[in-house]
Amino acid sequence: MNPDPFERPEPPALNWHWQGRQDYLPTWDAMRALTETRTAATPDQLWGVEHPPVFTQGQAGRPEHLLAAHEVPVVQTDRGGQITYHGPGQAVIYLLLDIRRRHWMVRETVQRIEEAVIRTLARWDIVGLRHPGAPGIYLASGEKISALGLKVRNGCTYHGVAINVAMDLQPFGWINPCGFPGLRTLDMASLGVHATVEQVACAFAEEFGLLWQTPGAGPTMRV
Repeated sequence: MNPDPFERPEPPALNWHWQGRQDYLPTWDAMRALTETRTAATPDQLWGVEHPPVFTQGQAGRPEHLLAAHEVPVVQTDRGGQITYHGPGQAVIYLLLDIRRRHWMVRETVQRIEEAVIRTLARWDIVGLRHPGAPGIYLASGEKISALGLKVRNGCTYHGVAINVAMDLQPFGWINPCGFPGLRTLDMASLGVHATVEQVACAFAEEFGLLWQTPGAGPTMRV
């Protein structure tokens, strides 16, 4: 029997990998290596990690937004955005996606990532909000709880999103977070939530998996 020419092919897999505590530089190198060598058949992937303390500067990051490093390493990266902090107690999810085969634009991709964060926070009764012109997710009181920065190369994304779970927030006071002087950051623990980094990262993966679909096709999340 000849295949139906109008049958929609199965959407590519979206694979989830929880990697635990990982140094930043080797993880960044691995993201770039996968992106440079991937083919049309390479599955899309989400990597969940927790980093030791590190400041990362975006590609166009301005040095004046680093107020005092206090011996925390500073890494100049190739993602968008300004400076941010990663550290223990923060869920970082890297999104290695071929958005070209999804026919997603970058703006749509960012909106879906933000929506997945909003849905993740809602699982713990936290209301997350968008601020126009400022990627990431905020609280009604104005604090930032999730930062987002991507790199798109040949229609494929890497870098990703960070959700503050239960961390030492002091290093955010040593920078202008995401380039905004005086911007306060909070974590889920400050709002009375008791959750692990892995739990929050897995919740995000599940929520993003529900959004990772083409019209008429179901989610293809693989754990």
